[in-house]
Amino acid sequence: MAVKFYNFLIRKKETFKSLRPKQVGFYACGPTVYDYAHIGNLRTYIFEDILKRTLEYNGYKVNLVVNITDVEDKIIRESQKTGKSISDFVKPYEKAFFEDLKKLNIEKAWKYPKATKHIKDMIKLIAALLKNGLAYETGGSVYFDISKFKSYGKLSGLSARSGSAFGGKNQSRIDSDEYDKTSAEDFVLWKVAKNNEPLWDAPFGKGRPGWHIECSAMSMKYLGNTFDIHGGAVDLIFPHHENEIAQSEGATGKTFVKYFIEGEHLSVNGEKMSKSLGNIFNLRDLEAKKFDPLAFRYLSLTAHYRSKLNFTWESLQASQNALEKLREAIIEIKNEQKQHSDILENVRVLKKHLSKEFEKYINDDLDMPRALALLWEIVKSEKLNPKTKYNLIIDFDKVLGLNLGKIKSEKIPVIVLKLVKEREKCRQEKNFTKSDELRKKIESLGWLIDDSPSGPKLKKN
Repeated sequence: MAVKFYNFLIRKKETFKSLRPKQVGFYACGPTVYDYAHIGNLRTYIFEDILKRTLEYNGYKVNLVVNITDVEDKIIRESQKTGKSISDFVKPYEKAFFEDLKKLNIEKAWKYPKATKHIKDMIKLIAALLKNGLAYETGGSVYFDISKFKSYGKLSGLSARSGSAFGGKNQSRIDSDEYDKTSAEDFVLWKVAKNNEPLWDAPFGKGRPGWHIECSAMSMKYLGNTFDIHGGAVDLIFPHHENEIAQSEGATGKTFVKYFIEGEHLSVNGEKMSKSLGNIFNLRDLEAKKFDPLAFRYLSLTAHYRSKLNFTWESLQASQNALEKLREAIIEIKNEQKQHSDILENVRVLKKHLSKEFEKYINDDLDMPRALALLWEIVKSEKLNPKTKYNLIIDFDKVLGLNLGKIKSEKIPVIVLKLVKEREKCRQEKNFTKSDELRKKIESLGWLIDDSPSGPKLKKN
């Protein structure tokens, strides 16, 4: 079955075709470790994990590279406030990032390169841009000249609406890693050394890299000059991803990435996250309110990755409730397997149909809401035997990532199973008096029994 993704380069869905058979090179923008990752960041990481899992479900080997930005304007600014070196300052936030990934059941990437460990690769890339006439030096810094890169704006479309932005070397230049997202201007590749800032030696003078060059250098270092997928969030389309394309293709003369797949924003109570509103939350804030981190993953699955997701404490509570019900249902299903694995006729045809439906949803640009709805349909189905239900659930969870295979059921004592079997026989013989006596005996042993159309279900009292 063909896999389709929405490619922001062409602004439509298209069939995915990897550069190499059944192998995928995938780069995702990782954290800038000046603070804890907020829930908007986490939604993006979950979406990228779903993307990776979907490709693997389809038989691809995925080489995922997630960078760690450990030198950048915000890091320098915040580290200077604390009086710490940047390496000491970023350590707790880097550690927290990996803790968050584990709690959210996000699979490990193939590589986690750090910017400070790849300065030589960045210098080499900048030298190539200078040689190709796409960059220039001034005041000890090096800038990318966007007027020399004719296809600048092909991802964001910005060039079509900012004609005044292309005036050559005399136009405005941007030294900051953060700038206006509505105007294209020459951006810095290498920043001249300033007092108390980290610096490295380079042929163009002592200094440090700009933010954009970091991702180009690290992605191409491990995935080659051209690779399959670049992931991230829509707020990175311009300037970050646009600048990555320009400097990467400007240096190599080759296509940088085939598919740009970007996730939408997360809002809080219908508003953009901001410090002034006090609505920036991280995973520790959720845990402090006794929420399971996987409840946030479940919430993320309820909206398509290209749709805005509005976070509220009520929506998170609803997701936690749903996840707990799902876990309880799976425990029941596991118990039922032990009680009666063959109560219904062969359902291989139905199982195959449901598997195909799941595959259709995930392969249609990661339609997780429909995939999640199908999971619940299976959980509630009276046409499937418990063993088939459980196998489908565990198979689907390879993509959903809710850790459903690690749910442990209570071991049902042999005496309870014997009483259930005896009670079922009494019910079939319409000996309801004896059946009620056996129910009370089962309850006295700490188990509740529910008579469903598919057979009796046991639950720990």
